[in-house]
Amino acid sequence: MAFGDSTRYQSKAAMSEINVVPLVDVMLVLLIIFIITAPLLTHSVKVDLPKASSNPNVTQPEHIEFAIRSDGSFFWSGEQVTLEQLPPRFADAAEKSSKTELHIRADRDAHYELVAKIMSVAAQAGLTRIGFVTDPTSE
Repeated sequence: MAFGDSTRYQSKAAMSEINVVPLVDVMLVLLIIFIITAPLLTHSVKVDLPKASSNPNVTQPEHIEFAIRSDGSFFWSGEQVTLEQLPPRFADAAEKSSKTELHIRADRDAHYELVAKIMSVAAQAGLTRIGFVTDPTSE
């Protein structure tokens, strides 16, 4: 009995076929899992919500219109300001009311660094309501 006998395998050619039975088994299991779980993902609960009619609240909190141009200039409600003037102005606005909102209008080509710097200065001064004004018609 020879353990290293290679004469047995010399006449056999290399197996060049792929056994697809295990692949089919895996695919069928995955198909069954998806068939079972798909209805669970799209199932929603029907709820009859109450109907109420009311007028919208017209009172708006004080807000600051702040503009940033692409050349790096800043405008506080139409008045040109510098970066050094902003911290005391933001602090004064935050002290007047905790509901003061900062509306930032930035040019499309304005550097993100300037926008982030303004947001940081405003947050450090105590303004927590910061929003961006955009034009929905432009692409």
